[in-house]
Amino acid sequence: MTARIGLSGWQYDGWRGDFYPERLAKRRWLEYVAERFSTVELNGSFYSLQRPERYRAWRAAVPPGFRFAVKGGRYVTHMLRLRNAETALANFFASGPLELGDTLGPVLWQLPEALSPTPEVLDTFLSLLPDTHAAAAELAARHDDKVADAPVVAEDPARTIDHAVEFRSTVTPEQLDVLRRHRVALVDSHAGDFPRFRADTGARIAYLRLHGAPRTYHDGYSPQALGRWATTVLDHLDAGRDTYLYFDNDAERHAPWDALALDRIVGDRLRTRAAGRGRAEPPGR
Repeated sequence: MTARIGLSGWQYDGWRGDFYPERLAKRRWLEYVAERFSTVELNGSFYSLQRPERYRAWRAAVPPGFRFAVKGGRYVTHMLRLRNAETALANFFASGPLELGDTLGPVLWQLPEALSPTPEVLDTFLSLLPDTHAAAAELAARHDDKVADAPVVAEDPARTIDHAVEFRSTVTPEQLDVLRRHRVALVDSHAGDFPRFRADTGARIAYLRLHGAPRTYHDGYSPQALGRWATTVLDHLDAGRDTYLYFDNDAERHAPWDALALDRIVGDRLRTRAAGRGRAEPPGR
């Protein structure tokens, strides 16, 4: 099992002269992030359909083994509110995510604060989500004229796609049953102004987002709090789940420093474990 700790996005001008060197060109910021972390969330895909060439450029900027978490489009989650979403999902996957190839990690579906979908709506939506690159390419072929009519090719058709849903209102037992039936991860979100939900849905992955608290997006995490999050990460690894954790407390530049600190803590604990068992550190760290 692998733990990947990174950032929710990287294009933050306020990080220049703090996390990013003052003279580092903006076009190299992703490369700089990928030298220090093993994953990052793509935020642009949430706001609008991207283009295949953009995904290809992002992939070219990162090393082998890196993973992008791709945020599903807000048109699906916030406008359609998960209803009648097949064509919108086809457009999303036709817009280029498969161009990431083996750097494509999980897909995140962030729900608006006021949305708590009925179990029936949630079940229908999750039934549409592709679980392999081949299924994503097949879905993409059903796009409409909002996306250029170019073939979508899956480099590795059998490669799996994991999905995660972030609730910001309520999660009912019935909704959890739907997530378990589809083995879709429930995002463990920590923030000051929306609730935290934790549940094992049988998904292959754990997905955590740390937004800062009590001031969402603004506050950083103390060494003690990071130590507790490291324990959570290790618990997920012990349970057999690949774990993705992203810091979204970017407003006052805490995110990259908190992510680096947590990554060191988790790495140190894994190395201590490995030494105690008399074997080499497991791959992926």
